[in-house]
Amino acid sequence: MHNRTIQIQLGVGALLASGFLLLVAIPNWVSSPSNVPNIILSPLFWPNTLAGLTGLVGLGLLLTSIRSPKLNTAAVPDVDDRAAAYVRLFAMAVIMGLTMFALPRLGMVWTSMLAFASVAFLIRTSHPVAALISAVVMPLVLYIFFAHVAGVAIPQGVFVRLP
Repeated sequence: MHNRTIQIQLGVGALLASGFLLLVAIPNWVSSPSNVPNIILSPLFWPNTLAGLTGLVGLGLLLTSIRSPKLNTAAVPDVDDRAAAYVRLFAMAVIMGLTMFALPRLGMVWTSMLAFASVAFLIRTSHPVAALISAVVMPLVLYIFFAHVAGVAIPQGVFVRLP
């Protein structure tokens, strides 16, 4: 498949997923009390935000695919080495399993750091320094926001506790 075709398919899929979430899933399956004092703390805020961002990404993919040139070359196979792809898939499953095992022991922040870095190196990111910085900074920033600004308890580990 060509990049243009993949972008169109992903864009349409993202728009359909966003529409389903906004019109069916969130209104029917996410309950929220009517007296939430802060909109950010509402159980509806983040699902709606993520669904809206998914729709924007889908729209962006469609718009960029329209602007990209049409290629008449033969299709290139998706994967060069299927065995390596299955090894990466198995490694991803191991990372997910270890993440679930580590969450109650290390806490959400430290486990997120390790999982983010592990996945970044599993997919062989072209920006390893940025991936490591993001793996450390993003969980800490989210912890600071939710624990100290929003007042939401973040699960802490047995070994190390954050202030």
